[in-house]
Amino acid sequence: MLVGYARTSTLEQEAGLEAQRRDLEALGCQKVFSEQVSSVATRRALEAALEFVREGDTLVVTKLDRLARSVVHLGSILEALTEKGVHLKIVALNVDTSDATGKLMLNVMASVAQFEREMMLERQREGIAKAKAEGKYKGRKPTAMEKKDEITRLTQEGMGPTEIAKRLRIGRASVYRALAR
Repeated sequence: MLVGYARTSTLEQEAGLEAQRRDLEALGCQKVFSEQVSSVATRRALEAALEFVREGDTLVVTKLDRLARSVVHLGSILEALTEKGVHLKIVALNVDTSDATGKLMLNVMASVAQFEREMMLERQREGIAKAKAEGKYKGRKPTAMEKKDEITRLTQEGMGPTEIAKRLRIGRASVYRALAR
């Protein structure tokens, strides 16, 4: 059985999540787990997908970064899948761990992806430090706090934090922070 997993980092990426679901279904995934959550947060749909798959199944993702946040994380996912006799297929990379070459290619690509991410973060930190030194860095504008009045009004109308977050296109944690202030 082909089992799909789709993820985007934010609620604003609804189109990206829908595109992943559509691609996974077109590939023949009979069940697709999806969620909108940061890669560093608890990913309940990923946990459910890993619990759901059985021996002989293949877990399918469109891109590597939708699945794992680091080489170590990918390793733990692969270990869990291997223990269950489940393969992994990453569509964008044309990698399938059902053979030795696929396993090798996945590990090499994961290492390169992590290296690229670390280099990007290093350049970002350098750029921020330079901008701060020049007095140009102000940080990100706090968008959720600008919506505090609307969050309060919707809460008073009986709307829950999850629905408020979706409607206002902000994170659920931001709703809770705004309500706490």
